[in-house]
Amino acid sequence: MRYAHIVGWGSYLPEQVLTNHDLAQMVDTTDEWILSRTGIRERRLAGEKETVTTMAFNAAARALAVADMHPARLDMIIVATSTSEHAFPSTASLVQDALGATRAGAFDLSAACSGFVYALSLAANAIKSDAIDTAVVIGTETLSRVVDWQDRATCILFGDGAGALVLKGSDVPGGVLASTLRSDGSGGDLLSLHNTQISSVPFIGTSYVNGHGPYIHMNGRQVFRFATSVVADAIEEVIKKAGLQLKDISLIVPHQANVRIIDHVAKKLKLPPEKFYLNLERYGNTSAASIPIALCEAVQEGRLHPDDTLVFVGFGGGLTWGAVVVKWDVTPPDVSAVKQRLRQARYVAMRLRSRARRLLRRFMAWVGGSPTPKARLKDADRRLEEGGEKR
Repeated sequence: MRYAHIVGWGSYLPEQVLTNHDLAQMVDTTDEWILSRTGIRERRLAGEKETVTTMAFNAAARALAVADMHPARLDMIIVATSTSEHAFPSTASLVQDALGATRAGAFDLSAACSGFVYALSLAANAIKSDAIDTAVVIGTETLSRVVDWQDRATCILFGDGAGALVLKGSDVPGGVLASTLRSDGSGGDLLSLHNTQISSVPFIGTSYVNGHGPYIHMNGRQVFRFATSVVADAIEEVIKKAGLQLKDISLIVPHQANVRIIDHVAKKLKLPPEKFYLNLERYGNTSAASIPIALCEAVQEGRLHPDDTLVFVGFGGGLTWGAVVVKWDVTPPDVSAVKQRLRQARYVAMRLRSRARRLLRRFMAWVGGSPTPKARLKDADRRLEEGGEKR
């Protein structure tokens, strides 16, 4: 049998911090009101030069460094995001180019805040089936750019960031043990972000301000009710799939949405709060990026040990939810400073290579013209006319 092991992890968070006190200057709210209802104190906002792609690249590069894996060894790149700059090309393809992962397939996955769990499950199953051997799974979001900053119900919640995990196939038992994925599209209007570039018909509940938008729309009470009803069930279901019991779980890393949701789930499962890792106080809800960012911080804080069994559980728009059980059995390799500098130099070289390839394509198109003889004659006539006009 093949097993999909986590061998690397990395995250990226913008430097700009927006605190609850800052928000109180923008909308009718207070630090106490936000903290008591969400557990959030501050969140990060992407700067002008930070995008879902640049943050995803940085998170993936750091995860590959931890794994001591060359990007050319990657077979697959999956990016979970709801805030990609393009319908196509995919963010994953742009990350693939920036990494220089020359033999990797790449695609984006849309499952809102559950996206990372979905992507991790797909990558692990591809490895287990022996279709691929290595993959990087990324969650990345710039939610600050689709938030209505006049809407107190949503603008207090969301932040920006990216996180990534590297998976590798092995014959050694462990890694991703089981997963469960679920959806209920009848609740799609409860949490939505309309794409105006594709459809002229706004989805029910989509939020616009002064004719501009779209922005995230959320029915907070209904989403809260949905999350508290499915998260505990998903955790129990995936643990049962893995052939384990709740007492076997060392740590649960949930989607970082609202501390009251997690408190409710802990009580329902009769687990102490410390069984759940939370960092939304510092970063808010970063949607598909929240679980890998939280995992990276749990590693840094020494919360994980060899042979620990973890559960990742996500829930969000769609409505979607899902959970994954992971056996944590990794010891990061000791990578020298020289090797790290060489890796950074390689990424610079990959950017130059990408630019050179674009220029070469343009040059070859200019020289070769159109692909058929008839079209090439038309190109030649056009160039003669252009040349005559210039003279």
